[in-house]
Amino acid sequence: MELDYILNSSIAILKGFKVTYGLFFSTLIFSLPLGLLVALARISRYRILQVVTGTYIWLLRGTPLLLQVFFVYFGLPALGLTLNNMTAAILAFALNYAAYFAEIFRSGIQSINKGQYESADVLGLTYAQTMRRKIIPQMVKRVLPPVSNEVITLVKDTALVFGIGLLDVLRTAQIIVTRDFDITAFIIAAVFYLLNTAILTFIFRKLEQRYSYYTT
Repeated sequence: MELDYILNSSIAILKGFKVTYGLFFSTLIFSLPLGLLVALARISRYRILQVVTGTYIWLLRGTPLLLQVFFVYFGLPALGLTLNNMTAAILAFALNYAAYFAEIFRSGIQSINKGQYESADVLGLTYAQTMRRKIIPQMVKRVLPPVSNEVITLVKDTALVFGIGLLDVLRTAQIIVTRDFDITAFIIAAVFYLLNTAILTFIFRKLEQRYSYYTT
């Protein structure tokens, strides 16, 4: 196993992180606020919103993410909407992760003591003000552990985009392995994934320690 080969393979695989990171951050940017909106609709007093968001969550959580990626990329053109592979991946991932975040946020909101709502009512706050100033800030700190699990899972899930031809880390490694009949590139890719998940785990652990008093 020559050092030059490992170095060249590592450089090539690192270029795949442009796609991996692009999908990772784009998914979080879109799915977190969408998940919060879905969660608020899920707990609203309007039955139609509860049904629509409940169905959305059921569909997106009940089917494989890869199938959803295929549906967006290969299925939407049949409806007259053609997306490039990166846009299709971002859309599918954002919708999927928003469903998971919505359930996490809903549970977090419903875990807040009812006394918080009563105190807000005494202060004359509207429902929107109560959510924005009192409930959501506390909810965010309470749901850090499950959110961190989803974010770490997202790092690994980005590898699914190889199925629609995106040159992410795994796809780049696969090309090298196929070309050279050597699994070194897969090992390098695994190390890169492990390093990224380790960094995220460390960051979220520090955040959880900082805000742990909110969950006691």
